[in-house]
Amino acid sequence: MSLAGSLAGCRTPCRPYSPFKHSSLICRVNGLNIRSSSGTRSELFTSTRMKTYRLADLHSTQIDHLKARPRIDFSSMFGVVGPIIEDVRKRGDVAVIDYTTKFDGVNLDKVVECVADLPDPKLDSAVQAAFDVAYDNIRAFHAAQRNPERVVENMKVGSVLGRGVMCKRVARSIDSVGLYVPGGTAVLPSTALMLAVPAQLAGCRIIILASPPRPDGSICKEVLYCAKKAGVTHILKAGGAQAISAMAWGTTSCPKVEKILGPGNQYVTAAKMILQNSEAMISIDMPAGPSEVLVIADKHANPVYIAADLLSQAEHGPDSQVVLVLVGEGVNLDEIEMELEKQCKSLPRGQFAAKALTHSFTVLARNKAEAISFSNLYAPEHLIINVEDADQWVDYIENAGSVFLGRWSPESIGDYASGTNHVLPTYGYARMYGGVSLDSFMKYITVQSLTEEGLKSLGPHVVKMAEVEGLEAHKRAVTLRLQDIETRSSV
Repeated sequence: MSLAGSLAGCRTPCRPYSPFKHSSLICRVNGLNIRSSSGTRSELFTSTRMKTYRLADLHSTQIDHLKARPRIDFSSMFGVVGPIIEDVRKRGDVAVIDYTTKFDGVNLDKVVECVADLPDPKLDSAVQAAFDVAYDNIRAFHAAQRNPERVVENMKVGSVLGRGVMCKRVARSIDSVGLYVPGGTAVLPSTALMLAVPAQLAGCRIIILASPPRPDGSICKEVLYCAKKAGVTHILKAGGAQAISAMAWGTTSCPKVEKILGPGNQYVTAAKMILQNSEAMISIDMPAGPSEVLVIADKHANPVYIAADLLSQAEHGPDSQVVLVLVGEGVNLDEIEMELEKQCKSLPRGQFAAKALTHSFTVLARNKAEAISFSNLYAPEHLIINVEDADQWVDYIENAGSVFLGRWSPESIGDYASGTNHVLPTYGYARMYGGVSLDSFMKYITVQSLTEEGLKSLGPHVVKMAEVEGLEAHKRAVTLRLQDIETRSSV
């Protein structure tokens, strides 16, 4: 989903990225114009907006460049965000009000609203029904993620259960969480549901939703409706680094939280990164970058659908990352390009999409293995597999935030209402992070309980391990108990 929002709730585009420098040699292959780099076999197909590369003709270094994202200069971001964080720490609500006036042009009388005190917003009946369906699906999918409590008995004593070493893990909700819902170039009530529903299911006591206010100082009515339905307790009427700071430090009106989740642009991400390593003592969901999609398509895929799926991410903003992987022979790239141009021109946010496409690209894969290998290297936020046998591909996917299988599974469905979460790792972080889930709002505590028999069975092994590590107090904590057991048994 869009990673909109900033200090002022607006976007700062990244510099367009091109992994190769080309000097051109024109020729024709399969009816397409091809530009090859002089002295190399890598081929650049000219298209209206997207560069195209043949994977088989690229060496590993070039492929590494292709999968790299545009560099975000976090050092400069930290320089901008750091003073805001410190100012909010010192001046609290007053600083938040000042920054909201400066960046959003809104004069706030009140920074935080208690959701229970706000009247229910009036929505169009069809709009309300849509959000209700989304809420139900998101709730059902995340409720199914609950882990049943299991007890494991180690060092069993004979055939009798419960006499050895009993171990279990218990789940507890994070007490207070802050949810960031961007409100820059697009209003995102769907993000409110994606974050608040699992927090509600987890049982978080305090759920603060931060979102930039409208010009009159109010919150978008659709965001408010979703917040009320999903159990949000407070609404912080602020965006950008100042909102993240208020939730991390706490202010007179804003309770301090223990974890902050939600998408945001570079400034929001920088604030989260700084604060998780500060005295604020918060955790965050994941690092974030611009929104992205990788579409794998074959000759059976409808070019209209391919173009629509690419543009659905490109319209988020000029820094969105869009990649098309075409598999096998018989794919009509010309037709896809024409559809991209046609659809882009008709979009209200077409100027954002057009800019995003200028630093996006297409790669040509000879077969399934080549396509999957590149996708796993790229590790996209969203992966659409629009091929004839899509169901047979999913077992080979190692790195992706969320996968959409088959021609009838547009990424938009997951963004809004399938039930899966749209707050996902971007910027290649899908290699080591998963998206927001019920577990994002939980912590797990391990519990162990030993009987005398259990300690007698396991204790001597622990004594030996403590001796190896030279930790005498660890050893004595066991041996003193074993001695007591032996003394009592000899009486």
